[in-house]
Amino acid sequence: MYDYLNYIGGKWTGEGLEKIIVKNPATGEKVGTVPIAGEKETEQAIEAAHQAFADWSKRTAEERGNILKRFFELMLEYEDELAKLMTEENGKPYKEAMGEVRYAASFVEWFAEEGKRIYGRIVPGKSENHRIRVIKQPVGVVGAITPWNFPAAMITRKLAPALAAGCTFIVKPPEQTPLTAMRLAELAEQAGIPEGVFNVVCGNPEAISKAFMKDSRVRKITFTGSTEVGRLLMKQGAEQIKKMSLELGGHAPVIICDDADLNKAVDMAIASKFRNSGQTCVCANRFYVQSGIYEAFVDRFSKKVAQLKLGNGLEEGVEVGPLIDQSGYEKVERQVKEAIEKGATCVVGGKGIADDEKETYFFEPTVLAGVTADMEVMHIETFGPVAPIQKYETDEEAIRLANDTPFGLAAYVFTENVSRGTRLTEALDYGIVGWNDGVPSTAQAPFGGTKQSGLGREGGIEGIEEYLEVKYISLSI
Repeated sequence: MYDYLNYIGGKWTGEGLEKIIVKNPATGEKVGTVPIAGEKETEQAIEAAHQAFADWSKRTAEERGNILKRFFELMLEYEDELAKLMTEENGKPYKEAMGEVRYAASFVEWFAEEGKRIYGRIVPGKSENHRIRVIKQPVGVVGAITPWNFPAAMITRKLAPALAAGCTFIVKPPEQTPLTAMRLAELAEQAGIPEGVFNVVCGNPEAISKAFMKDSRVRKITFTGSTEVGRLLMKQGAEQIKKMSLELGGHAPVIICDDADLNKAVDMAIASKFRNSGQTCVCANRFYVQSGIYEAFVDRFSKKVAQLKLGNGLEEGVEVGPLIDQSGYEKVERQVKEAIEKGATCVVGGKGIADDEKETYFFEPTVLAGVTADMEVMHIETFGPVAPIQKYETDEEAIRLANDTPFGLAAYVFTENVSRGTRLTEALDYGIVGWNDGVPSTAQAPFGGTKQSGLGREGGIEGIEEYLEVKYISLSI
């Protein structure tokens, strides 16, 4: 059992508050608890972060980087424990959870170094006695709201650049998976991150976000989640013109050309589609396969999907875990049913295993063939282990179908022809395009989307810019 309090100003607080009970989505068993905090506790965290900012922002980039490196080392030292905790509260297979811990830690390592490369510049003046100096400074207190599908990585992808830039940080983790965040706070404390620099407040999302939005000391909001919530946060942040980073929903298309390496395309498609049971914002959501290889791809892909093992992520050999909750399960079930009713063929899977009493919800890895554009599964993000496959004829048709969405986070192309691949990847209106690569995310690349998939970038040299303000100093001598 993991029974945590909130972490505010370097202290564990929140005794006496009501509790959120965290359950294992694979078994329904209680994993731990966290307090249900509200505006009062969030205001305390804001005050702590505000007080800590003066000292932290004045420290050298090297000093901040050394503390982050120690945090990185501790994450790897306790990677097994973190991975097991993540599997217990999230449901993803242990092997995937271990991969996420290392992925999450890579952002801490990357930005520990990138903080040393926050460069300004000298601009030629307008006269002989004029000088212009451009500098970059930390934006201030950051309020972060993170999702349940990547309990560690979605925090460190925000926390690491913020701290490296000299900002202080408050995170509101999701109600479904808050325990990983609390364990990260313990490791951050052990690494020597000073009091108030990193704060974790669990609880009521509306109350916590309200406190973030009304307090002018919170200068930056960073959020990963649905487009609907992102839209609401933008409206709330408009009152104070808060700086924002929003990583929102996606509906990733996969274009598989007739000259693709079929084995590579199948393996990469499975890696993308079924990671975290399809509950990722960049996972393959809709497949467009050229007519010349359509039957061959469906056959080979389906045979491999049929071999995927469904179950508790802590059991040996399990590759696909449970869905996070009932609403997620019902959405997947509805989309599969509607597609079949409209003429799609269920080649593999198609059935759910729900236990309302235990609150556990599994859905078989599913392949739908003969899918058409009028089916919901081709327009609304599934967030489940379902692969709908539609046939196409020309590259122009594939691009039109792929771009026909308000979302623009990730897309995938499989072709062995460099000219063709270049044209396709440049024509796709997405922030991330995997070319013969189903898992493109990495710390050194700028992750983010276009259109209604969000604002800003996380990772790469661009990631730290989100936590900086530019100032120019005009000097007459």
